[in-house]
Formats: sequence, structure tokens, C-alpha cells
Amino acid sequence: MSDVSISQVTKNGLWTNNPALVQLLGLCPLLAVTGTVVNALGLGIATMMVLIGSNSIVSLIRHHVSDAVRLPAFVIIIAAFVTCAELLMKAYTYDLFQILGIFIPLIVTNCAILGRAEAFASRQPLGYAALDGFMMGLGFLLVLVLLGAIRELFGQGTLFDSMHLLFGPVAKDWTLRPFGENYSFLVAVLPPGAFIVTGLLIAGKNSIDAAFKRRADRHKHRPVKGAKRIRTTGNIA
Repeated sequence: MSDVSISQVTKNGLWTNNPALVQLLGLCPLLAVTGTVVNALGLGIATMMVLIGSNSIVSLIRHHVSDAVRLPAFVIIIAAFVTCAELLMKAYTYDLFQILGIFIPLIVTNCAILGRAEAFASRQPLGYAALDGFMMGLGFLLVLVLLGAIRELFGQGTLFDSMHLLFGPVAKDWTLRPFGENYSFLVAVLPPGAFIVTGLLIAGKNSIDAAFKRRADRHKHRPVKGAKRIRTTGNIA
């Protein structure tokens, strides 16, 4: 029986312990390939699939692997799933795979994946480990897509451009151009723009957390309404 609940695992992955905004893991691909939504979505889905698969296998073998080979075994498991993701992308989304380049194989070195395998999956049953992989992967994916959408929108003036690389010909007409045809803002596309937008997202999350904490503190110290019983001792003149 796990000592954590499903709601805790969900909240940790999506918000409280988000790998990108809180743990600040996987920042290299986060900053490098989020110039567009399609790039972010492709890398995010691949990372989420690897997280789910590696967490599940690590949980299944957790009682059969000695401490001496623990980390090498985890790395081999992660590398196997990354290889599967790489082959699938080569088969079905080859153009997108070429754009993402080295960052697909580099998922093996993503500290968010190895960290969840060591800190959570190796101590929890299969169901909770798979759920943790899904929620951590989803949290990472959402940050990637949000960052990619902001950078694409303010950098190139488009949204959902080249989505056919991931979803096929049906997505060729998904491109939105809210700022017209000739809009561009180079800083948002370059690495400094990625750092700026990521910093703003982290600041926004911290502000929301602080607001919820202040509200909880006010609620905790709010006086209780209604009649109150008062106990008196001694004689009253």
C-alpha cells in the first residue's frame, strides 16, 4: 500500500512539484526546442511516454535490483524507452524528428526522468509509479507547450504553425496569424527569449502560490461567528 494518495501524485506532477517550474529539471530541452508549439509538443509527448514506461518497469523490478547496480539499471531502462520513442518518431514523424535532432536521444540524460525513477518509482507499486510518470510528464508537457506557444506567438506572429509535422496533412490549415503576415520579434525566438519567458512563468506560479497561502492564512485566523460560551469562576458581586 502506498503512503501517498492519487490526488497528491496528481497535484505534485502538475503543480506543487512540477519538474520544469519547481524542480528546474530538463531545462536544456525546455529552452532549446520550444520555439514553436509543434516542437514543444513533440518533445513533451516523447518525454511523457518515456517517464510512464521507465517508472512502470522500475516499480516492477524494485525488489529484484541490488543497490550496487541500481542506477545503471535505471539508466538502461530509460535508454531502452528513449530508443523506442526515437524509432517511432523516425517512422511516423521523421521531419519533426530531424528538427528536434539530438534532443530526443538526450532524454536519457534528463534528470527529471532519472530522479522520478530513483525518488518515487523505486519505492511505490506499479499503479502509483505509472500515474506519477504520467502526471510528471504531463506537467512537463504543459510547460513546454505554454512556453512554445508564447515564444511562437510573440516571436513569429503565428500559433500552431507546421502542426502537420506531428498530426499529418489534416493539420496544415491550423496555423493562426493574429498579428498579420509580416510580424516578427527576434528576441522571443532566440535563447534570451526562452530564459525571459521561463522566468516569467516561474514568477507567475510563485505569485499564485503566495496568493493561495495568504488566503489560507486569513481563513485560519478568521474569528468564529456565533455565540460563545464563557466560563466564570468565583463570586460575582
